[in-house]
Amino acid sequence: MSARSPLTGREPLLAALERHRVGYIVIGGAAAEARGWRGRTVDIDIVPSPDVENLDRLAAALNELGARIAVGPDEPGGLPAPGGFDRDLLASSAIWNLTTPHGLLDIAFKPSGTDGYADLVRHATQAMVPGSDRTILVASSADIIRSKTAAARAKDLAVLPQLHAELDQHPGTRP
Repeated sequence: MSARSPLTGREPLLAALERHRVGYIVIGGAAAEARGWRGRTVDIDIVPSPDVENLDRLAAALNELGARIAVGPDEPGGLPAPGGFDRDLLASSAIWNLTTPHGLLDIAFKPSGTDGYADLVRHATQAMVPGSDRTILVASSADIIRSKTAAARAKDLAVLPQLHAELDQHPGTRP
């Protein structure tokens, strides 16, 4: 982990996922920061294992956290999930943008350029959660770059040269 981790301040969010034994991989900017990128992200993106039992555990963690569906600046606190989160609701969308009291959480079941959890877990590695003895799975540098390239959003394309340069400078963190 870098000295200023993207996960600092998000420990309660990660602790809830752990308490509920949710299987997931951190991707996106938070994963890039964990691998040495000096940029800054404001959210944590995860790819959960899509099996039914894991979706039940993820739903329980989201309900415990008081997660709400992020809808934009007109509703900064988000909207509640109708009837709370459950496996069927989670499985009904490929992407969830959520807000929690501990920060923003984005869930993607099949991020751009990937085949989802089974694809990403092959090269993911463990990283320490700041201030704890817990570890989480973080997407590989190559998978972070692959996904951001495939997403081709202006914000992703703008950081790709920096990601290539900085992640290549940290060979010990690049599987």
